[in-house]
Amino acid sequence: MSAASCLLTEDQFLCSICLDVLTDPVAIPCGHNFCKTCIIKHWDKNVLCQCPNCKKIFYTRPKLQVNTFISEMAAQFRQSAQQKASSSSSEQQVSKPGEVPCDVCTGTKLKALKSCLVCLASYCETHLEPHLTMSGLKRHQLIDPLENLEDRMCTKHDKLLELFCKTDQMCVCMLCTVLDHKTHDVVPLKEEYEGKKAELGKTDAEIQQMIQKRRLKIEEMKRSVELSKKDADREIAAGVQVFSTLKESVERSQAELIDTIKEKQRETEKQAEGFIKELEQEISELEERSSEVEQLSQSEDHLHLLQIFPSLNSAPPTKDWTGVSVRPPSYEGTVRRAVNQLEETLSKQMKTLFELKRVQQYAVDVTLDPAQPNLILSDDGNQVNCGDVKKNLPDNPEKFDYCACVLAKQSFSTAVIVNGRPLGRGRIRPAEPSNQAHDWIPKL
Repeated sequence: MSAASCLLTEDQFLCSICLDVLTDPVAIPCGHNFCKTCIIKHWDKNVLCQCPNCKKIFYTRPKLQVNTFISEMAAQFRQSAQQKASSSSSEQQVSKPGEVPCDVCTGTKLKALKSCLVCLASYCETHLEPHLTMSGLKRHQLIDPLENLEDRMCTKHDKLLELFCKTDQMCVCMLCTVLDHKTHDVVPLKEEYEGKKAELGKTDAEIQQMIQKRRLKIEEMKRSVELSKKDADREIAAGVQVFSTLKESVERSQAELIDTIKEKQRETEKQAEGFIKELEQEISELEERSSEVEQLSQSEDHLHLLQIFPSLNSAPPTKDWTGVSVRPPSYEGTVRRAVNQLEETLSKQMKTLFELKRVQQYAVDVTLDPAQPNLILSDDGNQVNCGDVKKNLPDNPEKFDYCACVLAKQSFSTAVIVNGRPLGRGRIRPAEPSNQAHDWIPKL
């Protein structure tokens, strides 16, 4: 490289369109240099022929000729830049799948650090340097690397989408505002972005609130399931108790029925045994008389036969068994009476059980506080029993005097009547001193 070229900076040999070292450099009438291909494409995309740097308008497209001197100098700078890029590529990260590559790198693509919304290109650390040093490029808007930057261009006018049409709710370019959206409400993208961002924040807050409500609903449903399970377990226990009671009643009634029938059978057997024993006694006496008659009939003693004959001629006194018989006992109505009695018993038991179940619906958990010295309170404060040893409690004119009763630290208002007797009435007065009206708890 010559001494003259060493006085020039690399920025002077960069195309402001592609941001790379000039290729086939051409100078336009305003004096700025561009790659021949870059400036031709730029003018082909726009309605007016305008300098990308100074914005000077040429109403007739200038004829372009390659500046050989600048081309040679640019070639030398290109070679220097490639050597510099190759030496620094090992220090920079190579673009991986899913990462945005540098659009300027040739060969191995390095990871892009920024994307330019004006140039619609992404640059690595080396190729980003002109945007950080050149005054004309410093005004370009740089963002974090993005792919498909072409989507940010207006498909109709090939201009950057930098405005938002509120009327049609779409992004537009500058030409759109003077053509298709001339009378529409158009604002800068940033303004609409801030508004939409605020709406998103509000929407997110509403969504978070909805999520919280649904989480609370889930907890509510879980609690309902737990309560349902407890209710189910309680119902099962109550059902088992009811059917166990019914089973015991049925078994007891069945046993009583069997005992009744067996007792009748035993009475019948006892009666028959009495008759049989009496008949066997008479048979024994008759057999003895028959033996005596047979012996007398064989006697040759005339005097003896005549003397004994009157006493043996007639049969011994016996019972008239003509109308005597053992009749099986009648069991008619026994089962029916047993079933009727069982139904009556079961009806009473079921009424008692269901009244107790109905009363349990109004049960409340209270912490008891004995007001009598001979009452023993459980550790959890929910059960109380009478004891033999009296505790030394301070005297209080508001205490119960004659009946063993307790106070509750909580209050409730309910009235449950079972068989004409109240199970709870009014407020249970607190154990601590209070100015509230006190109601007595009726003794059950």
